[in-house]
Amino acid sequence: MSKNRRIEHLGSAKRIVLKVGSSLLAASPAGQPAAIADEIAMLQDQGIETVIVSSGAIALGLHGLGLKSRPTDLPSLQAAAAIGQSRLLQNWEHAFSAHQGRIAQVLLTHDDVSSRVRFLNARHALRALLSAGVVPIVNENDTVAIDEIRYGDNDQLAALVCNLISADALIIYTDVDGLHDADPRHGGVRIPLITDIDEQASPVAKTTSASGVGSGGMASKVAAAKNAASFGVPTVVVPGARRGILLSALTGQDVGTLFVPKAQAISSRKHWIGFGAKPAGQLVVDDGAFRALQKGGGSLLPAGLVEVLSDFGRGALVSLMTTEKTEFARGLVSYGAEDLRKLCGCRSDEIGARLGYTYSGEVVHRDDLVLL
Repeated sequence: MSKNRRIEHLGSAKRIVLKVGSSLLAASPAGQPAAIADEIAMLQDQGIETVIVSSGAIALGLHGLGLKSRPTDLPSLQAAAAIGQSRLLQNWEHAFSAHQGRIAQVLLTHDDVSSRVRFLNARHALRALLSAGVVPIVNENDTVAIDEIRYGDNDQLAALVCNLISADALIIYTDVDGLHDADPRHGGVRIPLITDIDEQASPVAKTTSASGVGSGGMASKVAAAKNAASFGVPTVVVPGARRGILLSALTGQDVGTLFVPKAQAISSRKHWIGFGAKPAGQLVVDDGAFRALQKGGGSLLPAGLVEVLSDFGRGALVSLMTTEKTEFARGLVSYGAEDLRKLCGCRSDEIGARLGYTYSGEVVHRDDLVLL
């Protein structure tokens, strides 16, 4: 693969998201942030802005609870995060103080991004910090998050932050040297370039296991890369422990695995619909509606609606599912759940008779729908 291909996607990046995993920070709690701060200081001198999505709070808090491995119950995870978060921020602050740099803590949960108003508030706050020359340190708010709203790993959070700040690139630090075509412990070879994530990356993503201190793995990094790619953002998964790796990636060196984004990216609003928000319910559609929507460009009509799951109001975000209950799209509904149950299978010109009013001829308009 030519260096020019990497330069094409990364060489002009002016705003990046850097995700740092728990295993790297647990192995070197002070040294890793210091090495990263050295490189980010150089990037700032070149006018490049960086947001760090930092795991590590739970890993750093385990010792305070007398634990040797990551617990599985949520209260213990929350307690470890509460202890470790201050330690994590102290390490980052000490690292950047060597360059007279300033950092800011930003804690997010999925609810913060699911709400469009809070999404926009977070966007404005992060952009204000960047404009002031501050490096935001973003983490999931593990101390107060519950199972239903936890991201589960910060790879997906990093991809969503790309949307929040309109990033030019996502760099994911991990403890391996990229995506491999098989288990690297048994001869797997690094894949330098991925141009089709579904065809090339997803089938082999599980060949690399997660460490004992994090919650992700290569599969979650591939999912994050797919998320970012839909928004037009290239992703590079690189070995974070290697000195100078961030500058090497951004200057087009053959390091890690580069995931090339789609030629036609979706808008920020559609990215939020497809990936940023948590669905409030599910709509099951028949095979004909599924095939029609998969072709693209169409709306979901009431005739194709089979079942409405959960309760939600008009304008809510919902998952669109096949009759086998497989999610294939997400969208904003024109009617609430109670009305939609009355509309299952009817023609659009029958809506008024069934409801006593007509708001729209579509259940989900094509402008409010994103195929996954």
